[in-house]
Amino acid sequence: MERTRSEMIKKGIRRQIVLHYFIVVFLTLMIVEIVFLIAIQTYYYNSIRQYMMNHAAVTTSYYDKFYANAFAEKDPSFLPSLLKMFSLDNTELQILNTKGEVLISSSGFQVEKSVQTSDVSQALNGSTGRWFGKQAGTNESVMAITAPLKINGETSYLLRYVTSLEAVNGKIMSIVLLAVAVGIVILALVLIISIGLANSIVKPLNNITAVSAQMARGRFDVRVEGNYRYELGELASTLNYMAEEIVRSDKVKNDFISSISHELRTPLTGIKGWSETLESGNFTDPEETKLGMHIISKETERLIGLVEELLDFSRLQQKEVKLNMNYVELETLISETILQVRSKAEQKQIRLTMNVSGVPSPVVGDQNRLKQVFLNLIDNAIKFSHPESNIFIHIDHTDETCTVSVRDTGIGISEEHVKKVTEKFYQVNPLGGGTGLGLAITNELVEQHHGHLEIESQPGLGTTVSVMLPKAPRTEPQPENETQKQQQEV
Repeated sequence: MERTRSEMIKKGIRRQIVLHYFIVVFLTLMIVEIVFLIAIQTYYYNSIRQYMMNHAAVTTSYYDKFYANAFAEKDPSFLPSLLKMFSLDNTELQILNTKGEVLISSSGFQVEKSVQTSDVSQALNGSTGRWFGKQAGTNESVMAITAPLKINGETSYLLRYVTSLEAVNGKIMSIVLLAVAVGIVILALVLIISIGLANSIVKPLNNITAVSAQMARGRFDVRVEGNYRYELGELASTLNYMAEEIVRSDKVKNDFISSISHELRTPLTGIKGWSETLESGNFTDPEETKLGMHIISKETERLIGLVEELLDFSRLQQKEVKLNMNYVELETLISETILQVRSKAEQKQIRLTMNVSGVPSPVVGDQNRLKQVFLNLIDNAIKFSHPESNIFIHIDHTDETCTVSVRDTGIGISEEHVKKVTEKFYQVNPLGGGTGLGLAITNELVEQHHGHLEIESQPGLGTTVSVMLPKAPRTEPQPENETQKQQQEV
């Protein structure tokens, strides 16, 4: 199946490339050949016509100057002299009367019918006429130039030069045949080049197709080999990058499954052990029973927290989280958050310090979700800080934004991990516990508030996490009842 598909792609693309190149070049050559033929024919015909017209002009001018008054009107005895005097090589000279009848011809053939071509009618009107066409009787291509001969100011005779175009047409045909031969050679070269070009495209595509087919079967260890250029190179690089990301995501998923299994097993083991102990009824010490119940309750809360985190992430991914937007004073919100984690900080003798710069003003957001954001950031800072260290929480107000920065002096994060810590299931230390969803959820919540989260960290020096949130729009002072109505709508 794969081979058939590859062959179809190979044949289809190759055929299309070769065909398109061939058709484009063929049409171009056809146009060039036609234009060339017209140009050559026009050049030859114009050269002959100009030569004959110049000769006719010189002849009539000479006649008007020296002979117009030397011959009597209607006296045909001078016609042989004119015929001999005004003849032109490789051209038949005819002298016609005003009716178009041939009186005498240099060819010696007698023409019985009068000549009615357009050059004759033009000459009768006083101008030099020209005509292309087929010669009556012989059916050969000819060109005719006719000029009037005047006696006493009136046209009495017509001087008509007729030359055959067969030799010229033969010459033109030879040139055309040569041009066609050159065109055929060019088409052959184009065909060879286009086949080579098609192969240069088809071969990499076949390689990429084969690799992608293996990836489709789950083999993400294969890579597209070859230093391809332009779009094919980008396609190969993208496919290789996709495979690397799938492998990495798969590893992250496996690490997550291992981690979450451990996280779930630990509290379940405690709950199961203490519940079995309590069920046996062997406790005589009320304090020990109370301790067991406390552990069961604590581990249950821990399990609920893990499940809630997973549910939160699932809802955020599916865009099912509904935010209850209202005006939020971040100073009050973060003060409450600090109080909530103070006991955990005191266990490690960590000092939490909050300061504010700028003119405080509210942001628009979901108070509970924003509290979840800052609770997670401060809790992480406590978790990864050294005992007896400091955590600084700075709130900076500007006209448009409010930036909350949580800075610790803990273990820090390497640059490699900083770029990925907000990705789902990613953990810097898979054995360190947790689901790897905390910062992913935090980042998603910040983005849903039209904000931005940034992380700066240096190993051994600490980490700074900044959350930038847009300020609530300013409104003009309004009566108290209208202000309350707007707050309810928000």
